[in-house]
Order: sequence, then C-alpha cells, then structure tokens
Amino acid sequence: MTDVLSENVTQNAENGATPSGPTLTDFVTRAANGQAADGRRDLVGLSRDQLTELLGEMGESKFRVKQMWNWIYNRGVKDIEDMTNISKKLRDRLSQDFYIGRPVLTADQKSSDDTHKWLMKFHDGNEAETVYIPDRNEDRGAVCISSQVGCTLTCKFCHTGTQLLVRNLTPGEIISQFMVARDSYGEWPTPANGIRRLSNIVMMGMGEPLFNYENVREALKIAMDGEGISISRRRVTLSTSGVVPEIVRCGEELGVGLAISLHAPDDDLRNEIMPINKKYPLKELMDACRHYPGMSNSRPITMEYVMLKGVNDKPEHARALAKLVKGVHCKFNLIPFNKWPGSDYECTPTNDIKKFAHTLLELGYEAPIRWPRGRDILAACGQLKSESQRQRKSRVGDCGNASDAENANVVAAQ
Repeated sequence: MTDVLSENVTQNAENGATPSGPTLTDFVTRAANGQAADGRRDLVGLSRDQLTELLGEMGESKFRVKQMWNWIYNRGVKDIEDMTNISKKLRDRLSQDFYIGRPVLTADQKSSDDTHKWLMKFHDGNEAETVYIPDRNEDRGAVCISSQVGCTLTCKFCHTGTQLLVRNLTPGEIISQFMVARDSYGEWPTPANGIRRLSNIVMMGMGEPLFNYENVREALKIAMDGEGISISRRRVTLSTSGVVPEIVRCGEELGVGLAISLHAPDDDLRNEIMPINKKYPLKELMDACRHYPGMSNSRPITMEYVMLKGVNDKPEHARALAKLVKGVHCKFNLIPFNKWPGSDYECTPTNDIKKFAHTLLELGYEAPIRWPRGRDILAACGQLKSESQRQRKSRVGDCGNASDAENANVVAAQ
C-alpha cells in the first residue's frame, strides 16, 4: 500500500494553490468503488454477471469467467499474473485495468481462547474489524464479518454503537474480510471435502447489515457460490437489530439464517436501550419474523439477548419474552454483557443468567448461554470498535462534496 495523498497535494493546499491532478474527493470516490489510485478496478466483489459483462466487452467467452472465478474465489490468488491457465496476453490486458485486492491488516490479535481478530484498512483509510470464533468442541468455527464502517444505531449497551457511521462497505470489502481470514489460516483452495476450519459466516460485526442490504446480498452470494468459496447458506447467519422492511426480502433472496438483536421484551425498555425500536416496534418486528421464509422448527430464528444487570434480567422479563415470540419458531442466545470502557452497564451474575435460561426452558424455549469469547482482545459480542486513523491532517481547501468523515481520512491504494 502507498499513500496516494502526495506531499505536493498537501503543500499546494497549504499555499492556497489549486492542486493539480486528482483531489482528495476523487480518491475517496475511487476507493468506495473499489478503485486504486491509478483508476484500476478491484475484481474482488464483482458478481458473475458483472464479470461476464466485463469479459464480454473484451471479446472473451463465458469459459473465461469460470476460470477467473475459480482463481479468485476457489484458489484465493492475489495477483492476476498467478492465473496460469489464462494466456499471458489476456493477463497483461487485465492487469492494465484491474487488480485482485485485499484490505491491509493494521492489527492482528489472538485471544487466549484462540479467538482471532483482524483490523482491516480499506483503500480510503477507513477500518473495520473481523473476528474468527472457533468452536469449542469441533475443529471449525465462524467468521464474524462487518458490513459498515461504524454504526448508525447507537444501542446503549454496544461499544460499536459509540462510533458514528462513516459509510457502507462495498461487496468487495465485505467478502474480502472472509478472504483475509482464509489467507491467515491457509484455507485455499476451497476444501473439496467440506471439512474446513472457517466453516460459517455470521454477519454480526460492525454495522447493521440490513441498512446496507444490497451490498451484503451481493457479498453473500459470492460466499455461497458453489464454484468458489462455497459456504452453504445453512452456515450463514445474518443478524439485524430489526430493520423490518428488509427482513422478509432477505429470506426470499438469500435464504440464510436469521438472528434478531432483541434484548428487551417490551417497547418501553427496547426504546430506551435500542432507539431503532421507535421506528420499528416489536409488533412489526415479530410479524416480520413470523413471515420469514425458511423459518421452521429445524431452522429457528435466533433471538439474541444481552443480559444487563437490573435492566432486563428478571424472571418477569423471561415470561414476557415467551409471550412476545409466540408463533415464531425461535431459540434464545443469552449473552453475558461484555464490559467496555465508559459503559454504565454491568453484567447479570452468572447464577441469575442460569435462572433466566431455566425460566425460558420451562416455557418451551431453548436458551443456551453464549459464554464470552475474545474478551481480552475486545473481540466479544458488542465490543467491536475501530476508529479510522487520521495519519495526516487534511488541509485541502476545496474537497468538493466530500463529507467531514471522508476528509478526516488519508486515502491509500495499492
């Protein structure tokens, strides 16, 4: 990676001169569209249809699409030159306008419990976190992927919500998080026997996936394509705070597992700790869950419920939950609150969490306790936060329509 905001641009801005060449706004726009500073476009994140159209314009057959798809998503190559069954002439031609991208790792941490967290920087300098959570009982686990830089929801108990939304991630930036995880564990090419360490994807990282639905959809379609990364839709779960209009659409178009960040049994309490409930109250949310395509006893919706001491953890709360979800095939995941710096909340004592779980079980609902993972590296549920670093103060006088958030970041590209 090289810094594309040159000293000349900075000096020109300081002297009041009009910068020659691309402005900071140009770099930000290119980065958000998966383009490098030189204008080349990232192949990662393109759909099959887009790749077919691209190669068709170059006079190439659909067979080339299959070959390239295999190299990028089955074999995990990082350089067009490594596509050895494609002619040198075509590789050279592709390299003029395209590249195979990856985010840059700015932090790589492993927890004492083997949870693995990566901080990834994208081409505009913004960052997001991705976490691998290994299964305690099997040699496999889930990769928790972010959908946005920051978050717009401001849930009171969530560390990520204290970071304001900067922007949506592109399909390439979303799927490339999983690809970086595969790079780290050497899991290329895609295991043909289905046995793999990185076996599941959970859209539970930074951001609200259904506020960036189109990009998330395209990324997950790439992940689930049987000729590439090949993750079964039964091993993909999308978690939402309750963006009602997109819930049924997600089930119809993707058919992935659904998890609801519930955390309260009534509107008054949920309005207080999750402001999104004021827009999409519980009755509307539960109606959407009851109509979620693919929901069944064998594939229930997961209701995520963080345990907050003295807030939502009483037996009467458990009984209210059972009444709320009537008619929804679901189970509960009880999440001990993960403390983060500056939070006013405390975690419910373990014995009280167990009593809460027992109450739900007596009422007919599974309620396993999701014991925290990766707490020592702030990788546990609700702890993800990665503020993009300002490497150099921007003094560019005229950045067009660039937002303050964009102007605060130094743009970088391969």
